[in-house]
Amino acid sequence: MNQVQETFRSFQGGKIIKRALYTLVVLILLFSSFGTVGAGERGVLLQFGAVQDKVFGEGLYFKIPFIQHVVTVDVKIQKDEIPATASSKDLQVVTSRIALNYHLLPDSVNLIWKEVGKDYNIRVIAPAIQEAVKATTAKFTAEELVTKREEVKEEIKSNLAERLLTRSIVVDEFNIIDFDFSRAFNEAIEQKVTAEQLKLKAERDLERIVIEKEQQIRQAEGKAQAITIEAQALRINPGVIQLRWVEKWDGKAPQYWGSVSPFFGLNQ
Repeated sequence: MNQVQETFRSFQGGKIIKRALYTLVVLILLFSSFGTVGAGERGVLLQFGAVQDKVFGEGLYFKIPFIQHVVTVDVKIQKDEIPATASSKDLQVVTSRIALNYHLLPDSVNLIWKEVGKDYNIRVIAPAIQEAVKATTAKFTAEELVTKREEVKEEIKSNLAERLLTRSIVVDEFNIIDFDFSRAFNEAIEQKVTAEQLKLKAERDLERIVIEKEQQIRQAEGKAQAITIEAQALRINPGVIQLRWVEKWDGKAPQYWGSVSPFFGLNQ
């Protein structure tokens, strides 16, 4: 009798364990069937490792456990800074640093994952920047790259945006942080700027001298004209001299009169 009871108890315990295992398996399958995609992300559906056409948006999604897998991809705006080297139209070596803001097309992340994978910034963006910079800087001289920097920036941006859009990557903002040239070229530019400054100073000094000379000529012409007018007035009217003397007389009689020497003082 005791043996029968023990057998029955063992049987009941086995059933409980099996039920627990079944429940555990069901729970695992159930939780493996659901997942969530975070804000600013998209889910790429993989079935046996192959990329599917389905792209999951933000929120809850359902998949087949052990058969399907979901990879989340960031579609928010991202930033990269990449160095680039190229040659100008006049064969000057130009090094620059490019700052790029970009984001992935949300509905095309499955194509990016299928064609490139997660290293799209290394495999696609960096080479595209190099090619866009080279294609554009080759159209400008080194000096124009400095004087026409905004034009150069817009052309590189347009070229780069066209290249990346074919890979479902959108350019949001593009900036050239710095242009740098060889030491010899920088010295040549510095010498040219110095020469232009000296030339400008010489032109200003010459202009000042010409103006001062013209002022002196005008003053001399004014004095000569005044003397001429006064001489003409004296010829026409000799009494002008007496009038001038009277105007300047202080009212006191002179102490000596006559033209012989010694003079006899009037007070004597």
